[in-house]
Amino acid sequence: MADPRDEPLVLGIETSCDETGVGIVRGTTLLADAVASSVDEHARFGGVVPEVASRAHLEAMAPTIERALKEAGVSAKDLDGIAVTAGPGLAGALLVGVSAAKAYAYALGKPLYGVNHLASHICVDQLEHGPLPEPTMALLVSGGHSSLLLSTDITADVRPMGATIDDAAGEAFDKIARVLNLGFPGGPVIDRYAREGDPAAIAFPRGLTGPRDPAYDFSFSGLKTAVARWIEARRAAGEEVPVRDVAASFQEAVVDVLTRKAVRACKDAGVDHLMIGGGVAANSRLRALAQERCEAAGVRLRVPRPKLCTDNGAMVAALGAEMVRRNRAASDWDLSADSSLPVTDPHVPGAAQTRPHAHGHSHSHDHVHEVGEENLYS
Repeated sequence: MADPRDEPLVLGIETSCDETGVGIVRGTTLLADAVASSVDEHARFGGVVPEVASRAHLEAMAPTIERALKEAGVSAKDLDGIAVTAGPGLAGALLVGVSAAKAYAYALGKPLYGVNHLASHICVDQLEHGPLPEPTMALLVSGGHSSLLLSTDITADVRPMGATIDDAAGEAFDKIARVLNLGFPGGPVIDRYAREGDPAAIAFPRGLTGPRDPAYDFSFSGLKTAVARWIEARRAAGEEVPVRDVAASFQEAVVDVLTRKAVRACKDAGVDHLMIGGGVAANSRLRALAQERCEAAGVRLRVPRPKLCTDNGAMVAALGAEMVRRNRAASDWDLSADSSLPVTDPHVPGAAQTRPHAHGHSHSHDHVHEVGEENLYS
């Protein structure tokens, strides 16, 4: 039996939005998951303010990394690599994480892995349920993304099946919560109110579910408008808005479409595993309806615990560890943040493994050795 200490030990940094996440993973075992959130700083604006997020990441970065190392009980010099979200996400926020990862990797003399935020959301499930089956269908739902992805190799082959053509599911939750005066973020509070409401009370529309509509794409803009108009009409008539029923009916419309399309994609592609990730995957009704529909279709459902569904460093470390395990190329030092990094790029490898030396000779482009044997990190 393999010694777990032989598994790659990787630190992951996630700063794509408003969470400063630092995770440490050994193989598929989570050792630390430290998060510093700036959500309270954005609440008064009713949404994430990029400049505020970037500044919060700057302040939180070093303390969060130190906290993760302490929680994991490991020394920075023992790491086998540093992984960081290179995109997609908010450009300024991503730059903070990429810059920090470069600094630590260079100082420690460790390889750097710029990885994809969406692929990381898929890979995090390995920390909960073990290695991902290949292929796996993934439904990722968050404030920024609603995507159906087919992964045959999480480090090299992730294919988009469908995505939102307008508002992401999480965005719709935030907007309806605002119309109902429930605060920000909207996902958790709507979930809470919906538990006491009737999901069949109001027949809200299901976007892109007609016979001629794209089979795997999503649209929540029309639903959001329909709910807002329904609420406005009640208020204009001087009637009380049944908040719990509205929350339950709106939530049902969202999760009905998400689960219906995800299960259909599995059946059409002949894939018998569905993984659900992203912040909205913490929604209790989405989990319940997905389980019900997957069981009926003979599809095995994998959903990480809620804390691993939201943005976190553990998911980045998980994908980084997989990169190391499969001997994927490390990123170059000129790695940059890419706010629109496509999911078809699970990671950003170096341009080449060998580069000509100043004297015409070529040498291995392994930046573990570019720094020298003595690491700079005290």
